[in-house]
Amino acid sequence: MRQVAFYGKGGIGKSTTQQNTAAALASMGNKIMVVGCDPKADCTRLLLGGTRQPSVLDTLRDIGPSSVQLDTVLVKGYGGVKCVESGGPEPGVGCGGRGVITAIQTLETLGAYKEDLDYVFYDVLGDVVCGGFAMPIREGYAREIYIVCSGEYMALFAANNIAKGIRKFGERGYARLGGLICNSRMVENEREMVSEFAKRINTKMIHFVPRSKDVQRAEINRKTVIDYDPTLPQADEYRKLANEINVNEDFTIPTPIGQDELEDLMRDYGIVD
Repeated sequence: MRQVAFYGKGGIGKSTTQQNTAAALASMGNKIMVVGCDPKADCTRLLLGGTRQPSVLDTLRDIGPSSVQLDTVLVKGYGGVKCVESGGPEPGVGCGGRGVITAIQTLETLGAYKEDLDYVFYDVLGDVVCGGFAMPIREGYAREIYIVCSGEYMALFAANNIAKGIRKFGERGYARLGGLICNSRMVENEREMVSEFAKRINTKMIHFVPRSKDVQRAEINRKTVIDYDPTLPQADEYRKLANEINVNEDFTIPTPIGQDELEDLMRDYGIVD
């Protein structure tokens, strides 16, 4: 069982990329569980046809720990993907990161981590500055990390910060970085720039996902692209990404760069004046 975490700047398309990748792997015959680690509890929505399932934290609050059953918090979606949402604390109370810790520990207790699973995906909020959201790495659940980014400055800035966190945990023998997934925003020289950035932080761009209106069309219909129309070119892109992850054996401890070097890199590619 491979345990994979997806990180990236908020709004970069991380959850969309993760769900489409999960759907692609499921269509190839893999058994997948997706654990949404975002308090908004929207990391499995497309796999469930738009349904927002009860989160682990909400269920624990509503019926109490002793009454929670696995089928209460785990729902099967497209391709048999097992979907779980950690949820978050009540607004203004508690730490969202603690929700991730509680959810994963609850899943373990309930026996969700079956031997027949090929992949467990963790879809993690934003950055790793909060210890709770770094929990899938720190506690040894996520062994492989993929960073979803684009050629925009803040996306690469966030990716560089995430690389710093991965380096810290990687040096302790935990997770490794599997690569960058560029979710294109059609930035000038984007593919070349992200490839160069990846090289400088000691990893690779594992796939370049082109921008396509078919992603938005599928989302409006509450589906992943593969579920919406598996014949679309964009569906092939997610299948290629899934295959790249499936065969990937190149995992590294990243070497994040300084802010000045990041800005120089973007100037070299004509992004910053």
